[in-house]
Amino acid sequence: MASPRTETVEDRYKGIDLWPAADILAALADGQVRGASAVRDAIPALALAAGQAAEAIRAGGRLVYVGAGSSGLIALIDALELPQTFGIPQEQIIVLLAGGAAMTTTLTGGPEDDPVLAAEDIARAAVTPGDFVVGVSASGSTPYTVTALRLARAAGAGTAAIACNSSTPLHAEADIAIVLDSGPEVLAGSTRMGAGTAQKAAFNMLSTMIAISLGHVVDGMMVNVRADNRKLVGRATGIVARIASVDEATAYQALEMAHGAVKAAILLAAGAPDSATAEALLERTGGDIRLALEGLRPT
Repeated sequence: MASPRTETVEDRYKGIDLWPAADILAALADGQVRGASAVRDAIPALALAAGQAAEAIRAGGRLVYVGAGSSGLIALIDALELPQTFGIPQEQIIVLLAGGAAMTTTLTGGPEDDPVLAAEDIARAAVTPGDFVVGVSASGSTPYTVTALRLARAAGAGTAAIACNSSTPLHAEADIAIVLDSGPEVLAGSTRMGAGTAQKAAFNMLSTMIAISLGHVVDGMMVNVRADNRKLVGRATGIVARIASVDEATAYQALEMAHGAVKAAILLAAGAPDSATAEALLERTGGDIRLALEGLRPT
């Protein structure tokens, strides 16, 4: 059987360890660029996955990421950022990482080969038809991830698979196949590199598209950010000021009245008489700030 493209040894890198440092780094940079470019062909599949994931979250379901090794850590990074960046409730974001939290301090390979561990983790997470599960594996053949995605699909959950080879076992277990053809690595098989870049870009795009679909982005600004430090309070103040067309002092006051909730603060700054009115408008419009602002205008 032919080796997957992510495992291919390329003759053009023969003797790379003897090259000048600048030439080695140039080759590595080219590999990163190839990885980032690989997401373009996957845009239709990413759009489909984002739409289904947003529907699940909107209906009260969960977005579940499943992975092992470097791929699992990339998924974990994306998942950790979603509550603060986009205000998606923490309880609606789940990460199943082969080997659990211990892998964040000492990364070992054994757990990724354990299908029993995958079955236990899926059972513990109590995956349901209301959830959307994304499995990620650079090779597309990691036993833990393949097994977990198969069981999630059997439980009725929507599923997507991200892998850097085509027609993989992981893709066969998913409703949506996301292929990131990042090509051979500069260091054969070191998929934390070009393939890792491709996966990071894909997760960035997937989760941002989910947030946009949920109404958490307006005019390129994060309107559901959790402002829990000085930098984010400053950013949130600027967002409120820009969207509500008020000065920053007014925006900051509205943000305080809304206890840091950016969408409610926008409505207060734009003329909502009180927080209760702002929250009622957001409830009525499903959190869509554009529609809520329309509701403030006199008829």
